[in-house]
Amino acid sequence: MIASRIHLAIACVFGACGVGLWAWATHAGKPLATIAAQMLLIHAAAIIGLTAARKGGLLPGRAPNFLVSILAFGVLLFVGDLAMRAVGGQRLFPMASPIGGVMMIAAWLGLAVTLFLQRRA
Repeated sequence: MIASRIHLAIACVFGACGVGLWAWATHAGKPLATIAAQMLLIHAAAIIGLTAARKGGLLPGRAPNFLVSILAFGVLLFVGDLAMRAVGGQRLFPMASPIGGVMMIAAWLGLAVTLFLQRRA
């Protein structure tokens, strides 16, 4: 499944960027970059787990693919904004962090609802 490969590749990039960003943030003393690195690493592992759950049949259908994509894009917006502020002192664009955060929350809740509805069906 192409979506699984794409999501796993995204998770790997998130993981690599998270490790690099955390190392830089530690040496540069940038707390916003540390938060961004943590979000990358946490969601890298989560996306790998969600992809495994989809492949294992626990999250069938198109909705989980879409929701994992929304989750990844939300992480990108949230982390991108924090990293831009930590490195350059500028925002990615106005409201990037809140938009990314809302996307992440919505994706997590959407996945929970998807699981709940599948269990009851």
